[in-house]
Amino acid sequence: MNRLWVRMSLGFSAVVLVGVVAIALIAVSTTRVHVRQSLLDEQLKAPGALVENLSAYYHTHHSWDGVGPILANARAAITRVPESMTLMDAKGLIVYDEPGGRVGQTLDHPEQADITIQSDGQIVGYLETNPVAQGVPDRQEQFILGRLSQDMVVVAVIGSLLGIMFGVLMSHSFTSPLRRLAETARAIGAHNLNQRAEVSGSAEVRELAQAFNEMAAALEQAETQRRNMIADVAHELRTPLSVLQGNLRAILDDVYPLDKTEVASLYDQTRLLSRLVNDLHELAQAEAGQLQLRLQPTDVGGLVHKAAATFGPVAEARGVALTCQAPPDLPSVLADSARLTQVLHNLLTNALHFTPAGGTISLSAGQNGKLNGHPSSLWLAVQDTGEGILPEHLPHVFDRFYRADPARSRATGGSGLGLAIARAIVEAHGGDVSVASDGVPGRGSVFTVHLPL
Repeated sequence: MNRLWVRMSLGFSAVVLVGVVAIALIAVSTTRVHVRQSLLDEQLKAPGALVENLSAYYHTHHSWDGVGPILANARAAITRVPESMTLMDAKGLIVYDEPGGRVGQTLDHPEQADITIQSDGQIVGYLETNPVAQGVPDRQEQFILGRLSQDMVVVAVIGSLLGIMFGVLMSHSFTSPLRRLAETARAIGAHNLNQRAEVSGSAEVRELAQAFNEMAAALEQAETQRRNMIADVAHELRTPLSVLQGNLRAILDDVYPLDKTEVASLYDQTRLLSRLVNDLHELAQAEAGQLQLRLQPTDVGGLVHKAAATFGPVAEARGVALTCQAPPDLPSVLADSARLTQVLHNLLTNALHFTPAGGTISLSAGQNGKLNGHPSSLWLAVQDTGEGILPEHLPHVFDRFYRADPARSRATGGSGLGLAIARAIVEAHGGDVSVASDGVPGRGSVFTVHLPL
């Protein structure tokens, strides 16, 4: 009883029944008046009846003067005594009115009267009668009204049945998309995330189904990312754990001596594990919007020069030239200087991995066009002359654990989280980071960070 289609069906049925009953009552009541009027007019127009007498009277007297007694006698003689009787001449002047007192008044549209009186082929008057609204109907009236009532009952029953059937069908039609949507929701709840709702029904239901499908697609994508991340984390942690376990087993079996060299090797593996765990924790906080930022006015030019000075010796040792260009008049931004330094370090580390000896890395900063007289944003760019990134890899550069070259090892390729962390930090500042490369070796790639002022 509480199902939507049942309630809609009952609602449709109630509306149909009320409408049919109301129409039937109005039709019977209106028809009763018209039947009484028709029977009265028929009696008045009968041969030798009032209308014929009035026509003969006007033919004899050529006026309606003194016609009152004829009307009064006729009113008393007919079996269907009218409630009122009004006689007008051809111009609408009332010459007789019973029981009212409108004699001498002129009506605007006398031709709308029930009966037209003619003499010698010309209209000489109009007779308006009103049947008694309440009264005992005679046998003829009872027969007509009885047949009408029977017909109206049949029409009401058929109309009600058709209306109820139509209401039930419409209710099923309206609610079937919702039932299918509920079935799809239960399937998704059972982890069948590839299920999609059929987009059908009214505009509102179609909009709901489309929104539901978008939600299902987002859930499926999130589940895929979750599984991929678990697999990636397990893969990244497996190697250092395997090295630790193998070396410790070898030490226990006296295969390796327990000296500082072996302890240092094990310590390096623990540092790698610690870095992976810290990076994952930091990335999870950033993506959840829980990364804590100590925002304060920050000199971006100063950060750029410090980062260049930090990586200068490393680049020189690898035979890579590191240049820095940052105007001294750059406006400050509200940012966490430590986090922005981390972004620059991640981008420079990535550039050093891909730039061979003899190459160049350029670190630069500047400001974009002005808006209302003030610069709208600052940009930071790291450009290298390394091997570049192929176009098919560009959309995935900032994905966690992604490596354009799967053959690169962790020792040379890092954890695969640096660029993902950089993007998360920049987005936490309200900015964005992008990459451009044509994949041609020697022309490298350009990573650009935009920060709002």
